[in-house]
Amino acid sequence: MMLYPAMSKLNSHIPNRYMLVNVVAMRARQIADDAEEAGVQLDEKPVTLAIHEVADGKIDASGMDLTISVDN
Repeated sequence: MMLYPAMSKLNSHIPNRYMLVNVVAMRARQIADDAEEAGVQLDEKPVTLAIHEVADGKIDASGMDLTISVDN
């Protein structure tokens, strides 16, 4: 199975695949929340849109707070 975009292209923007998962998940949540708030139906899944943003160099991990909060 061939992945698009290629992992090498994604890793050129975010070198760690675990960080990539976190960045894509956070951005996908933002996309989904924004679409729901605006009442817009997305043509593609939020994760797909987020992955393409990373591949296009539109987002990377430099400006994101990737800390995990634990509620006790």
